[in-house]
Amino acid sequence: MSKPTERTIKTNGITLNVAEQGEGPLVLLCHGFPESWYSWRHQLAALAAAGFHAVAPDMRGYGKSDRPEAIDQYTVLHLIGDLVGVVNAFEAASAVVVGHDWGAAIAWHAARLRPDRFRAVACLSVPYRPRGPVPPTTLMPQTAEAQFYQLYFQQPGVAEAEFEKDPRLTLRSMLFGGSGEGVVAIRAMAASSGRPPGVGMVPRGGGWLPPVAPPLPSWLSDAELEFYAGEFARSGFRGPLNYYRNVDRNWELMAAFEGVKVEVPALYVAGDHDMVVAFPGSAELIANMKQVVPQLRDIRMLPGCGHWTQQERPAEVNTALIEFLRGLPN
Repeated sequence: MSKPTERTIKTNGITLNVAEQGEGPLVLLCHGFPESWYSWRHQLAALAAAGFHAVAPDMRGYGKSDRPEAIDQYTVLHLIGDLVGVVNAFEAASAVVVGHDWGAAIAWHAARLRPDRFRAVACLSVPYRPRGPVPPTTLMPQTAEAQFYQLYFQQPGVAEAEFEKDPRLTLRSMLFGGSGEGVVAIRAMAASSGRPPGVGMVPRGGGWLPPVAPPLPSWLSDAELEFYAGEFARSGFRGPLNYYRNVDRNWELMAAFEGVKVEVPALYVAGDHDMVVAFPGSAELIANMKQVVPQLRDIRMLPGCGHWTQQERPAEVNTALIEFLRGLPN
């Protein structure tokens, strides 16, 4: 099997870099934070071998794609518009959209708002979350000693300064810390100290990264880490962090679509060690998801898997995706 090829696509006023492999029905793979098209490296080949045209963009602000400076250029509507433009560029009537982390949040809304262009949706890690009654940042936990990481990300320049100082350490810390292995290690440290771990909390006056580099998780090679680090050394973290700086703006924009369900066929896959699954309220969201995603075909929870679903458990994710795709109407 040949390797993915990369090209650039003009869409929605910007240029996106995309990796693609295979021929057949279009499957659009949307990565999350802090990743790139490369997080789908295991899926591109598997989907191509199964008879699909797999396309994984560097999302707006990432990798070799354009990085608008203004924060308000990273709303969910901009991101859905980017994906519609990718489907148009491949002259496809529609695509199946697959997302992980931020890519999952975007994929859910793309399928919800444009079912004519996204005929099915498969999401990893992040369940569909209906619009709440108040802006999201007002509900994020904070104490005198610490704040939720998404609050830490809100002030432009602060997290950038920490993360861009050593991109290799940043990526290594995040990819280990969010993995199943990292969660086990964090829980063991918390148990020995007698203090429960605060999920996603950042100490005030400090940073998010640990003082010492953690080990590489077993599913990530040093060469793979180098690829990620090189991408962020070139592109920086401002674009990716701007996604988080639009969570309240997205809440405002989505008011017009209150009550609209995800009506296309759907699949949800997550690890039982995923920090997103551990957030308060996530278990209830997952258990009740079919009320707002009526064509939800399956929920698969992967034992021992952390946040980096498609990288930690590529074989299981590939099997789930291919079974789902083959079960869709032509």
